[in-house]
Amino acid sequence: MAGTERVRLDRWLWAARFFKTRALAAAAIGAGKIQVNGARAKRARPVAVGDQLRIRRGPYEYVVRVRALSEHRGPPAIAAALYDEDVEGRRVRERLAEQLRVAPSLRYEGKGRPTKRERREIERLKGE
Repeated sequence: MAGTERVRLDRWLWAARFFKTRALAAAAIGAGKIQVNGARAKRARPVAVGDQLRIRRGPYEYVVRVRALSEHRGPPAIAAALYDEDVEGRRVRERLAEQLRVAPSLRYEGKGRPTKRERREIERLKGE
């Protein structure tokens, strides 16, 4: 953990392991998927201890408060110590993950091309 008092947002998201690369973090910031203290942010925006971040990744949303700063990516245990996650946000995300896990998949998962009968069944399920 660095002894600095401010770190670029894209570097912090990368160091906290929300994104695999800084480029992916910068792309998410540019797409408006990251909010800092309720406002849309740019990737060079400095993040300070105590800032609240809202991070949307796919169908999931993380609400975290910055606990420590780091410019270097380390092991997952150290990365998890960089933030505190909102308890209610975690509960909502876990509930959504469970719903997505048990939801039936509407895509064809068989081998090869479906037969005419299977294609009609798929279209019937999709409502086409």
